[in-house]
Amino acid sequence: DEIASGGVIAWYRSRSEMGPRALGHRSILADPRKHGLVRFINEHVKSRESFRPFAPSVLANEAQDWFELGGSSSGKFSNVSPYMSITAQVKEHQRHKIPAVTHVDGSSRLQTVRPEDEPSYHALISKFFKATGIPMVLNTSFNTLPGEPIVETPEQAIRSFLYTQGNLEMLILDEYVITRKTANLRRLLGEVEKADTGTKARSILSVEPARPQRAGPITFQSTF
Repeated sequence: DEIASGGVIAWYRSRSEMGPRALGHRSILADPRKHGLVRFINEHVKSRESFRPFAPSVLANEAQDWFELGGSSSGKFSNVSPYMSITAQVKEHQRHKIPAVTHVDGSSRLQTVRPEDEPSYHALISKFFKATGIPMVLNTSFNTLPGEPIVETPEQAIRSFLYTQGNLEMLILDEYVITRKTANLRRLLGEVEKADTGTKARSILSVEPARPQRAGPITFQSTF
């Protein structure tokens, strides 16, 4: 529901993948129907150039209805690109439906997802498909701090999530759903509200302003 309503989420499941692509274990996910999310994710979530393209993770048994796969697929239920290794043209009559994952030349580098390979990820995409009629989600690697690679540990995932300052709506960390607390603006400004038990009147007292902690940059030191 969060993705379908336009939110951008972080998705962390089990062990990380090996290779150059995020395949649903360390991913940032969003709605492929919303073209404006391309600039938003690039600039406000991943802090990089706004033109960088994004890829779709699509249900394997729906891929042929959306992409020109040619001889790459031997049947409707084949798994043609489980590692996001194939670039295909989005079918022309479908391009306007998924602008966030369709490149300027009409192509898209897709990942096909089967339930036997990725049950949790397949279930999430299937729920999005049921809600929207679109059998895919926008998928990009889960890394938000400039110069840092994809997150590996739960600690890194939480730190990367907090660094976005609310631009990621939530972090799904295995069985946990993590969201940011609503800021107490009065406390941040050094004000607290006190009620008089006798008159029930309320007054504002000045206190030491709270100092919110932010996830800052990290420095790597190489030993080779």
